[in-house]
Amino acid sequence: MPHTADLRIEAWGPTREDCIAEAVRGLVESFADVSGARCHRAVEYHLTAGSDADLLAAAMEEVIYHLDASGEIPVAVKVSRAADGGIDLALRAVDVGAVEIIGAAPKAASLSGLACAADESGHWSCAVTIDV
Repeated sequence: MPHTADLRIEAWGPTREDCIAEAVRGLVESFADVSGARCHRAVEYHLTAGSDADLLAAAMEEVIYHLDASGEIPVAVKVSRAADGGIDLALRAVDVGAVEIIGAAPKAASLSGLACAADESGHWSCAVTIDV
């Protein structure tokens, strides 16, 4: 990455929703070991955006905001297609003190190099740069 405080996350999935969920899991696993952690709270967010790439960024920003605002880290992630074309992001979260922190906490998702699209065969890939 051009900046030492950047992290590039790439993910793949059979659907847009699976791809975004995998990217969120990659974000979490970049700074916390959540294996074995037990959820203590479920939260849901409805996200809309002008493009699939913007939905990816919105999901990442929501997870980062949730970490900052509540001190909770997702231990499980589910992304579903919403009727309006957006996504519903369901997180099962645990207090940050209940997991091992293994890296720098994310600060923001960058719009530079943001991508989320299906290829010719219909499989999805996405990429996002995270400021840490």
